[in-house]
Amino acid sequence: MANIYDLANELERGIRALPEYKKAKESRAAIEADVTAKELFKEFTDFQQGLYAKLQSGQMPTADEQAKMQELGVKMQATPVLKAYFDAQQALSVYVSDIEKIVFEPLQDLLN
Repeated sequence: MANIYDLANELERGIRALPEYKKAKESRAAIEADVTAKELFKEFTDFQQGLYAKLQSGQMPTADEQAKMQELGVKMQATPVLKAYFDAQQALSVYVSDIEKIVFEPLQDLLN
């Protein structure tokens, strides 16, 4: 049987070889090359992290925070390089979700 860590490293290399991963990486580079998109992306991710921290501490976002998040989402979708990045991330997340199910199946079996 193969070493479990070798298998994990092989999986990592396999993910990096996926066309969806390469597209996401290219899309991320395009954001870095576009000053306006880069600033909007940073604003969005900073705000999103703040909301996550708030949720983790048991607080709910205010109506104003929810409205701002929605406004930022609309701006992101209207910015082609950002939309391309999130579309690429979405495609890649299908693989990650499927892999997660496979990896955690033995652990789930222990609970049943």
